[in-house]
Amino acid sequence: MDIPLIEQVKIQAQVLVPLIKTLQAELGAERANAIVRKALGDLYRKNGEKWWRTQGAGNLGEKMASIFDRFAAGNALDYEVIKQTPDAFEFNVTECRYAKFYKEIGAPELGFLLTCDADFSMAEGFGSDVQLTRTQTIMQGASHCNFRYALKKSERGNSKT
Repeated sequence: MDIPLIEQVKIQAQVLVPLIKTLQAELGAERANAIVRKALGDLYRKNGEKWWRTQGAGNLGEKMASIFDRFAAGNALDYEVIKQTPDAFEFNVTECRYAKFYKEIGAPELGFLLTCDADFSMAEGFGSDVQLTRTQTIMQGASHCNFRYALKKSERGNSKT
């Protein structure tokens, strides 16, 4: 049974949101959030490594388009692809049901911690030559999320493969 990621996030939030709020009350928000980031960061990095290995051949643009379909499943996201090449995948999320859900339950800051922060950890799992740049998110009040995945350039100016 393949449950869309948006539904998995909603199920996980039933346990994680009260847990994190309790940790924040006991340890302070900064310390509690650091613990959550470390624990989930390791998990998402490993998920990224596993996913990347299972993709086999293909260039960055193809692989990122494939994984992004998983995040958008279940009508979770509206987005526009800006650029898809062998060395890059750039897109803007224009509507985010993850952000809507966390806002509805009164925890958008935890939505960022639990969902948006995962993007960078997962990208680390794709390998040291893949770089994610994102400067804004809907979860934090921006009009859109701007995802830019690219292969890092070597010292000679060529993309690593």
